Amino acid sequence: MPRVAYDLIHPQRRTTSVVFASPHSGRDYPWTFLRRTVLDQHSIRTSEDAFVDRLFRAAPTFGAPFLTAGAPRAYVDLNRAPEELDPALFEGVVARGHNPRVSSGLGVVPRVVAGGRAIYRGKLPLEEAHRRIDTYWRPYHGALAELLQQSHAAFGEAILVDCHSMPHEAMDLAARGAVRRPEVVIGDRHGASAHSAIVDQIEAAFQRAGLHVVRNVPFAGAYICQTYGRPSRGQHAVQIEIDRAIYMNEQMIRPNGNFEAFCQLLEGITREICAIGQGDETALAAE
Repeated sequence: MPRVAYDLIHPQRRTTSVVFASPHSGRDYPWTFLRRTVLDQHSIRTSEDAFVDRLFRAAPTFGAPFLTAGAPRAYVDLNRAPEELDPALFEGVVARGHNPRVSSGLGVVPRVVAGGRAIYRGKLPLEEAHRRIDTYWRPYHGALAELLQQSHAAFGEAILVDCHSMPHEAMDLAARGAVRRPEVVIGDRHGASAHSAIVDQIEAAFQRAGLHVVRNVPFAGAYICQTYGRPSRGQHAVQIEIDRAIYMNEQMIRPNGNFEAFCQLLEGITREICAIGQGDETALAAE
């Protein structure tokens, strides 16, 4: 079993309503899990948001907590609802309506990794799903909900920045005929999970850093944005997807030569995003 459900880095002093989280960067693959999968240790990592926890590591420096997953996405997907159980993977589960994520093998406990490659041979007992959800999913979401409640109590609002990465080919369709290939996708569930003024400022922070940004296509936000984005109550959730090819070798799953420079670029973006939660627009106006 993965050693911890999550890691949480607190700032020395909480100075912003922004909370950063990375639900898919967990990379603790215990041998008890690896011996059950039909994939090798490299292939099992292909659906992981590799190194995203390192990309946004500066968040606590600017007064924001940073929550990261302990368990890998191939083991349990924290961006799915706990009831999104796959009948093709678990014994005793009956399909209830059509859920495209579950039917494609990407439920709360995934059946496949990137490219549709099966993780297991045969089905698993339903008790296994419940154990993973109770041990990893519920503690992570308990911590996330508490962080957002703390922000709201201290600042009158909470802004969740849900940090992800995407395969380079995910933007192939969007890049056709475009002057410049999109590098960042900001998801706010088409305006349902965050106030437009906040999303505009987050987008502007990436644009000022020279990155090409699009919204909601092909990633608008999944369970986390849907659940925690309540702009009418002063709680906002914004999903960030970054092209992995910018900072890593996707085939080898390791940082590339641009990694440290990109981390420095994101440090400046992270600072600007944290300033949004301070009500300080002077930082965002800086060039």
